[in-house]
Amino acid sequence: MGVVVVSGTGTEIGKTVVTSAIAAAALAAGRSVAVLKPAQTGVGPDEAGDAAEVVRLAGPGVTAAELVRYPEPLAPDTAARRAGLATLAPAEIATAAEKLAAEHDLVLVEGAGGLLVRFDAAGRTLADAARLLAAPVLVVAPAGLGTLNSAALTAEALRARRLDLLGLVVGSWPAEPDLASRCNLADLPSVSGAPLLGAVPQGSGALDPAAFRAAAPGWLAPELHGTWSAGEFMTRWA
Repeated sequence: MGVVVVSGTGTEIGKTVVTSAIAAAALAAGRSVAVLKPAQTGVGPDEAGDAAEVVRLAGPGVTAAELVRYPEPLAPDTAARRAGLATLAPAEIATAAEKLAAEHDLVLVEGAGGLLVRFDAAGRTLADAARLLAAPVLVVAPAGLGTLNSAALTAEALRARRLDLLGLVVGSWPAEPDLASRCNLADLPSVSGAPLLGAVPQGSGALDPAAFRAAAPGWLAPELHGTWSAGEFMTRWA
């Protein structure tokens, strides 16, 4: 697939765990994988960030890269301004991803929060980096009530920018899904115009890494190097 941009309909919805699962499944399929975290916020200089978490869960075979780090858990533009640090331009993200793509089969570019979170004062976003890369965008969405609106808005923003929406993955599928979550399995593809490509069980990030790697392909569709079937999953939870 080359480069895939992993975004979300919001923050704290499982993007890093989904990115880790895709990386693990791709490695298991014999692909070489890199993960790029353009802007890491809310993490101290000596703390492990999201890219390191992908390596921990998916395995040391993943190449991890991070471009900038800001101490406060805010949008990159705001965090950079408050810290008195330089912002990050989409062109820098694209250049870094292209360099990784020259040496890897798959590069996963994990954004910060949602698609239109600002990276700089000019209002440039992850969508601008995806445009420069001509890369498809995978959207991670929550399972429950409210996700249809945010998924539809994200899909509309991608279409308005003529960007390819690869599909959606539910970032944290509950062990006992409520009515809204079950109905959303069918409704998410309908409102977004894109296929459902996986559902990662809630709490998967807390698994032992070996167990995580063994299970990851079963959470993702073949398009993401997995064995998961949307039809079978929907039938189970209908």
